[in-house]
Amino acid sequence: MNPKYSRIGGFIMKGVRYLIDESGQKTAVLIDLKKHGEMWEDFHDRAVAEARKKEPRESIAAVKKRIAKGSGRSN
Repeated sequence: MNPKYSRIGGFIMKGVRYLIDESGQKTAVLIDLKKHGEMWEDFHDRAVAEARKKEPRESIAAVKKRIAKGSGRSN
């Protein structure tokens, strides 16, 4: 297979390459951001959301009230 292409979900995708370890396991991926920048942004947004899912939440009403008062973030 041409190294500029990777097989993903049964089809070949240009601009995506894998780093494969000695045992044949995929350990990393290289994404051509010129071709797939939007895909990377989606992945990054999802990763950030996952990492922050256990952080405390603040209701929209509380945020609006804080903004209206002109104060900074409450601690």
